[in-house]
Amino acid sequence: MPQLRFTTLVEAPSTVAFDVARALGRPWPRPLREVESLRPYRDVYAAAPGPGSRTHTRSFAATGAGTLVVEQVDWCTGLPGVLGGLVDRTVVRRRLLRAMQAHLDAYAAAAALRALAVTQVVGAAVVDEQRRVLVAQRGTGSLAGLWEFPGGKVERGETDLAALVRECREELGVVVVPRAFVGEVPLDGVVAGGAPGASTLRVWWCRIAGGELSAAEHSELRWLPGADLEALDWIPADRPLLPAVRALLARR
Repeated sequence: MPQLRFTTLVEAPSTVAFDVARALGRPWPRPLREVESLRPYRDVYAAAPGPGSRTHTRSFAATGAGTLVVEQVDWCTGLPGVLGGLVDRTVVRRRLLRAMQAHLDAYAAAAALRALAVTQVVGAAVVDEQRRVLVAQRGTGSLAGLWEFPGGKVERGETDLAALVRECREELGVVVVPRAFVGEVPLDGVVAGGAPGASTLRVWWCRIAGGELSAAEHSELRWLPGADLEALDWIPADRPLLPAVRALLARR
């Protein structure tokens, strides 16, 4: 079956990239039915099998620069042999390319614009020379007593990394240098009055470059090896990142 693949880096969290893609739909005159939808990671739409069938698969992967969207289109003209191959190359493939290229340009712009209205949350997996990560216990609020990676909300006009550096300076009294992206977790609730489920927590591996560590906003700070992380009582947003953090500590 002929196939085309398209890759787009969208300057938006995975939740926004997924929701905007769903809202824009597919650039095909013939409607497709939903086969699978796992927000914000993957969806699949398809026409009925047989001549003229088409399947459109999208996957969404978080990166430090935004969301990497991979789209795959499979189709079948139903025409046999040489004639079918000729129609695929000279008619169907060209039409699909034109439709997808126009669609992806509009999609990337719409997702980036929508992301400006969503308040993001960033976190720091601060690692020391002994391959331990800094964890912080919340002292107030509904999640008091639970553990988290330090961080906070991205302010309007800030980049994710600028917000990360600022939050660590305010919460911990240290200057951190972000080194690599660790992962992203969708947040179920409302963040800063936005739409439910629109924001995500994005975490980076960091090193301390200066300052004196102190618990300005937490009840306790600890340096822990990867093997000790699971035993803590984590806030729901941070727990899914523990495997990625343990893998990070094992490499450093």
